[in-house]
Amino acid sequence: MASSKKTKEERRRKREYEARVVVNERQVKRNRRDNIAALVALAVVVVLVTGAQVYYFTGGPGSTAAETSDPATTETAPATPDATEPELDPNVPSADLAEGRSWTGTMTFNDELELGIELDGSSAPQAVSNMIALGEESYFDGTSCHRLTTSGLFVLQCGDPEGTGTGGPGYSWGPVENAPEDGVYPAGTIAMARVGNDGYSMGSQFFIVYEDTELPADSAGGYTVMGQVTSGLDDLVAQIVDEGVEGGATDGAPVAPAVITDLTLE
Repeated sequence: MASSKKTKEERRRKREYEARVVVNERQVKRNRRDNIAALVALAVVVVLVTGAQVYYFTGGPGSTAAETSDPATTETAPATPDATEPELDPNVPSADLAEGRSWTGTMTFNDELELGIELDGSSAPQAVSNMIALGEESYFDGTSCHRLTTSGLFVLQCGDPEGTGTGGPGYSWGPVENAPEDGVYPAGTIAMARVGNDGYSMGSQFFIVYEDTELPADSAGGYTVMGQVTSGLDDLVAQIVDEGVEGGATDGAPVAPAVITDLTLE
C-alpha cells in the first residue's frame, strides 16, 4: 500500500511539474509574440514618420510624380521596386540632350536672387536633359517654389507650374539616377522629386537642399541628384529660407516669395 501511494504521489508530482513546464513554455512564447508585435508596431510608426518626411518628394516634391505629389511624401505603401519598367513616354526629352557633359548656368529667383548652378549630364543624363528641354521652353519662368521644409528635412521644392505640388509637365520618367548610396544629400544638392516607392514618377519638380539632409531610400531607391548650387546658396537661405514657412509650420509654402524668373544653361 505504502509503495502504491508513493507511486501515485510521484505521478501526481510529475504531472504537476509537466503542467508547470507547459505553462511556462506558453508564457515564454506569448511574451516572445508580444515583443515581436511591439517591435513591428514600432517599425510601422518609424516607417510612417519617415514616409511623411520623405514625402516631400512625393507630393511636395513630386513631378508628374508631383502630380500625385512626398524625401521624399510623397509620400505610400511598400511596393516592388520598378519590377516592370514602363514604356518611356514619347514626350520625355531624349537623354542625349545632356551630351554626357557638365552644364553650367544661373537660376534666378524674384528677378534678383541668382544661384549659380552646375548640372552633371554624365551621371544623370535623363534628369539633366529634362531640365535643358524645359529650360529652353521657359517652362520654369514664373513658377513658384511651393514647399519649404525646416526641420530634419532642409529643402526648397520647386518646378510645379501650378505652384501647388500637384503639377507637372504632363509626362513622367525614370528610373532614379545618381542617388547617393549613404542617403546623404549635402547642402547645395539639386535633385529630382518623385512619388514615394515609384522611381518612374519624376517630371519637372525638383528640390534644392540648403542644409545637409539625410533621406532614407525606399523601395525605388534614393533621389536623382542632377547637380549642385555653386554660388548664391547663402542668399537663398537669407532671403527665402530664413523667412520661414506660412503659419509658423515646418513644412509648407514659404513666407517669402520664391518665384523662378529665369533659368539659363550652357
